Amino acid sequence: MNVIIFGRRHGRVRQFNLASPRVWGVAGASIVGAIALAFVAGHYFGFHRGLGEPAEQLTAWSKELSQQQASIDDTRRVLQERLNSLAARIGQMNAHVIRLDALGRRLTQMAKLDSREFDFDHAPAQGGPETPADGVGPAMPTLTSMIDTLDQQLTQRQQQMTTLENAILTRDLEEQIHPEGRPVHQGYLSSYFGERTDPINGTTAYHKGVDFASVEGTEVLAVAAGVVTWSRERFGYGRMVEINHGNGYVTRYAHNERNLVTVGQTVQKGQAIALMGSTGRATGPNLHFEVLFNGRQVNPLQFLGNSR
Repeated sequence: MNVIIFGRRHGRVRQFNLASPRVWGVAGASIVGAIALAFVAGHYFGFHRGLGEPAEQLTAWSKELSQQQASIDDTRRVLQERLNSLAARIGQMNAHVIRLDALGRRLTQMAKLDSREFDFDHAPAQGGPETPADGVGPAMPTLTSMIDTLDQQLTQRQQQMTTLENAILTRDLEEQIHPEGRPVHQGYLSSYFGERTDPINGTTAYHKGVDFASVEGTEVLAVAAGVVTWSRERFGYGRMVEINHGNGYVTRYAHNERNLVTVGQTVQKGQAIALMGSTGRATGPNLHFEVLFNGRQVNPLQFLGNSR
């Protein structure tokens, strides 16, 4: 097959044979060149069209990284401050433990207690079966472990101090509420507990207390701490004060010229509760003193100590 081309300018005629290999080679090269040109042009224009987007993304990433770095710096600073605070707290807790130990030893010595009973160098002995707690996690960092150890030491010292305080208070309370000592500073024993000749009618009678004779107006003292349960006239006793000391003990102070306390009032050991007189069945100024245990009068001499 031949193709004839007429030239417009000079009227020349050209003829091409389409079956010729040369013609097919030229056509193929032209097609490949056109495709290559189109690919290059598309890549060029596409690259320049999208060039702005990666630049903006890089800028955003850089800004986000800067913010994260600042956040990391702030977190590191806060953690360091907390570590410093924890270290200071450990120092304070350790000093507190040392002070508690020193106080405990001093109280033990002051109370004259056995140092082996309150040993502040070791944890108080405890016991009893216990079931392990659920959900126990792994060991915490060293700093937290130190705080936990000090916290346990403080708890142990607190238990020891509480036990020591209770022992001292119990002993002091027992000493305060136990009738002991003389109910007067001045005076002498003029009548004893038990059978005697009644000073009023001369018959044999049973004296349920002891008498202290002295001058009128002598102060009458409570021999133990307690609560006033009676403070007025009573037949045979005259003006009387009765004090309940607990643990079954009650004391009575009779023949008073004047009572200085009222019912319901709390009194301390050695406190003046009345003034000696001769009211009731009495031959002169004296104090009739009784001690009752579980409702029955007992011999007061066993509580008076040196009664001369």
